[in-house]
Amino acid sequence: MALLEVRDLSVVFASKGEPPVTAVDGISFDVEPGQTVGLVGESGCGKSVTSLAIMGLLPSRGAEVSGAVRFDGTDLLELPGKELDARRGKDLGMVFQDPLTSLNPVVPIGLQVSEVIERHRGLSRKEAMPEAEHLLERVGIPDPNRRLKEFPHQLSGGMRQRALIATALACKPRLLIADEPTTALDVTIQAQILKLLADLVAETDTALIMITHDLGVVAGLCDEVNVLYAGRVVERAQRHELFARPKHPYTAGLLASVPRLDSPRGQQLTPIDGSVADNIPWDAGCAFCPRCPNALDVCERQTPEVSVDVSGRLLRCHNPVRESMTNTMEAS
Repeated sequence: MALLEVRDLSVVFASKGEPPVTAVDGISFDVEPGQTVGLVGESGCGKSVTSLAIMGLLPSRGAEVSGAVRFDGTDLLELPGKELDARRGKDLGMVFQDPLTSLNPVVPIGLQVSEVIERHRGLSRKEAMPEAEHLLERVGIPDPNRRLKEFPHQLSGGMRQRALIATALACKPRLLIADEPTTALDVTIQAQILKLLADLVAETDTALIMITHDLGVVAGLCDEVNVLYAGRVVERAQRHELFARPKHPYTAGLLASVPRLDSPRGQQLTPIDGSVADNIPWDAGCAFCPRCPNALDVCERQTPEVSVDVSGRLLRCHNPVRESMTNTMEAS
């Protein structure tokens, strides 16, 4: 049974004198306990806005959120502010993209971690500090007792990210959202962070939403993958099925643009033409049409319907990638 059910989630930003911008356009997906679900796509496709809408962190002015976000049967979008505050940090945890700007620069790391424990577990500062030290040790920060007294600028990027994870896990949340947790980290630290998240999911049965543009992260961590483009899910499948047989041209393009160790020396990557800003409205046709190598005339004038096969695989496309094309891509 799903712990989190997102149904027709939409986010529209509006400012005075400017036309409204739809950042998230009817997204739906489920996350079960112990499952890792990926939200994948280029910058600007709506991944981070989706996570902020789930957590109730979008500004009350200028952002119109609709749809339903049911956590354990309760719609988070309908909860009063105080009730949602009580759930954030306790039942819902989030690791933000940039640890340097997410941490308070003038407050020691220990106080930032212990604050969550004090608020949601009712411990005193004296009781919470040993818990904070244990959390820092658990996420692999060396000499945690000393780090408790240090400020964010005194920690490396990898340790700051670990401190954010420790804060998010302080109250053992049932749902954890990780928004690009390995951005700007070297590959060794990336691997350590991803292993840490995978171990935590396995040990605590936490539901994890992994937001990333890195398909290598998806390949090693996610159970199910949602590929987003222009605010909508264009393809959803189990990880192995998606990588073996991508059906949407955008998914195939993302996979084709990833460097491979087994590629011949000097072989060029195959980028996706254009940028995410080169699209048409979904209600007029397929948003990916201007960049799509498989585009047909119908793609410019008719919105593709959503199809779901017997395995639960979702696809939104008029002209999917054929099996022969997938095999050619794998061979190259």
